[in-house]
Amino acid sequence: MVLIYNTLTRKKEKFVPLEEGKVKMYVCGPTVYNYIHIGNARPAIVFDTVRRYLQYKGYDVTYVSNFTDVDDKLINASKETGETVPEIADKFINAYFEDTGALNVKQADIHPRVMDHMDDIIEFIQTLIDKGHAYEKDGDVYFKTRSYKDYGRLSKQSIDDLKVGARIQQGESKEDPLDFTLWKHEKEDEISWDSPWGKGRPGWHIECSVMATKHLGATMDIHAGGQDLTFPHHENEIAQSECSTDETFANYWMHNGYINIDNEKMSKSLGNFITVHDILKELDPNVLRFFMLSVHYRGPINFNRELVNAAATSLDRILNAYNEALERVDKAINTDKDNSEIEFVQDNLKAFEAAMDDDFNTANAITAWHELATRLNKYMRRDATNKDILNAYIDAYKSYSEVIGITLEQDELLLDEEIEALIEEREAARKEKNFERADEIRDELHEKGIILEDTKDGVKFRRG
Repeated sequence: MVLIYNTLTRKKEKFVPLEEGKVKMYVCGPTVYNYIHIGNARPAIVFDTVRRYLQYKGYDVTYVSNFTDVDDKLINASKETGETVPEIADKFINAYFEDTGALNVKQADIHPRVMDHMDDIIEFIQTLIDKGHAYEKDGDVYFKTRSYKDYGRLSKQSIDDLKVGARIQQGESKEDPLDFTLWKHEKEDEISWDSPWGKGRPGWHIECSVMATKHLGATMDIHAGGQDLTFPHHENEIAQSECSTDETFANYWMHNGYINIDNEKMSKSLGNFITVHDILKELDPNVLRFFMLSVHYRGPINFNRELVNAAATSLDRILNAYNEALERVDKAINTDKDNSEIEFVQDNLKAFEAAMDDDFNTANAITAWHELATRLNKYMRRDATNKDILNAYIDAYKSYSEVIGITLEQDELLLDEEIEALIEEREAARKEKNFERADEIRDELHEKGIILEDTKDGVKFRRG
């Protein structure tokens, strides 16, 4: 039984999908005006892992994640660069796939784009007007927030509390400060589309409502995104969607926590804005994913080099045990099987699944994986190992890696000529019993991030 913490109810609930064996899941994607930052990477990784685990449990998951390709940020970028909005969107959608692909994030079944759904958006807005939930003023269309009696239910805010901070901005002609924009009239030198209310473009909130219901129907099982989207974005999505369809928009709302950089909020003004594109130039994507999942998704996570390096060491220990088991399994003999080892693997698998069943607690699931690696290392210190037992460990590793999304099989190390020459020189020095020079080369390679391991089968190396 899978339990999900539902932001709507503020409690863990048993997951019961609308249709047995199937899951409809929508995750708010990025605004594609730049490379994604590590804050964007967290929901991509977290909800990819949620999907992976639901698939592991046997569910057929339809996963939809959008791209916002019409927005003030894209328009500003267009004015700065001279590129068109579609050109900028195409560029950074491709970059998104490259960066998230490196993080082993599976592409969504559907990646809808706003510009491909303009007719659907206009039709959706017209439905809200026809039902008395929206109105047009001077080419803009606004949603009547007070027409939805449950507004504030997701963020646990009352209409009266929200009214205190609400303001009508210059250029707006809405009737109530709480009302929000569904359609913006055309401004000079901005991308626009024809509509019954004049040329313009959609507001941000309406886009996800339209794309979600277009591809998943009026009601979906899970709607997810970053904690910062809870209000007003997701609150507004619920209001306009349920007023349009007269159906529950989503049964389970999931939100991941914030990322801080060295205990400070990430922002361009503080100079701590880190893009995935840049960080992956120096950090193994496997490590970044592992680090992101080492903390429960609902909690905040602090990104700093010390913590990331600790995650790298931790992951290295897990993967080293697996690689050694792979090397040994073909040489292992069918000695008497130690049933206690098989029982441990089975119990460990149950612990892993129990952690994931409990609101996708990847932190505890990784703890179980560590315990598996520790026991495997201990088992491999025996004089003789059993092939069936090693295969049981290997199979458990494969299950965990598929759920957590960590790549077990590393690409062959591509060493430049200098490093290859140093390894060869060290081997020659060892044969000549020039151990001082051999040690010097080992240290020099270590500084370059190459770790040598002298084994009975010869020298082996890995990146550290």
